[in-house]
Amino acid sequence: MEKSYVIGIDIGGTNTVYGVVDARGTILFNGSIETGKYEEINDYISALSNGLKEVIEKAGGPGVIRGIGVGAPNGNYFNGCIEFAPNLPWKGKIELAQLISENTYQIPVTLTNDANAAAIGEMAYGVARGMKDFIEITLGTGLGSGIVVGGALVYGHDGFAGELGHVIIRRNGRACGCGRDGCLEAYCSATGVARTAREFLINRTDDSLLREHKPEEISSKKVYEAAVKGDKLAQEVFDYTGGILGEALADFVAFSSPEAIVLFGGLTKAGDLILNPVKQSMEDNMLKIYQGKTKLLVSELKESDAAVLGASALGWEVKEL
Repeated sequence: MEKSYVIGIDIGGTNTVYGVVDARGTILFNGSIETGKYEEINDYISALSNGLKEVIEKAGGPGVIRGIGVGAPNGNYFNGCIEFAPNLPWKGKIELAQLISENTYQIPVTLTNDANAAAIGEMAYGVARGMKDFIEITLGTGLGSGIVVGGALVYGHDGFAGELGHVIIRRNGRACGCGRDGCLEAYCSATGVARTAREFLINRTDDSLLREHKPEEISSKKVYEAAVKGDKLAQEVFDYTGGILGEALADFVAFSSPEAIVLFGGLTKAGDLILNPVKQSMEDNMLKIYQGKTKLLVSELKESDAAVLGASALGWEVKEL
């Protein structure tokens, strides 16, 4: 029987990771390029295509690749375009699926939102395996989400349903990269944690290890490192972040009554520093009929694997269309 594989691509604001995946969900060959390094989309496509061709040749050539699936910020499943993604270098509407296919042996390409791809990976290979109703929340540079209802992703009529990171959690709040003010992403993401820390340092006078750094050098990682050393201000940054995220999750439960909410991404590495305040706030703000019913889980998939595996699942669909 002839071997058959697919390719999964996860496009992030910092890096793009890709891999050749078999029918069992094993990533056989992989690679990556820096997303932010390429300000022109054609330069990015050229670099990505070259990387893809390398792993395709290792797998046995283009004849064994059934399709390519891509997860990208603001990726539209219906038209294969990235549209106005605030955390990517290229602005406007980019016909990404077509560009990748044209430059990679004309292999058919299907595109979805990066958080949707992570949700697909979670449903197939992670803690949401077997679940029909759950919400995946990706906590990275930004905040993404994939909503699964009845075993299917929610896309809406235009392909953009489920942008929970851009639900306004604080009216007239912080400016968000999307152009609005007060979005959840502006508070509950790696960049949101760093922004909160800077605000605390400006508005407060208590001692903190974070004062050893220039404001522009403060990152969520530095806040975490200070917090685990017992820095009270840094710990309060996570309390504040988790409190806001818990409020939002309680509202999201009212929308689809999911069996679980799965947290995924770099910010979850803060462990109980972030998880405890999220759990407490979520239950405190939950409508009574939902209390105690929705599990809060942390993805056990490696960060790159979940999105790549999820995107690769789209590759199996391509030739069946």
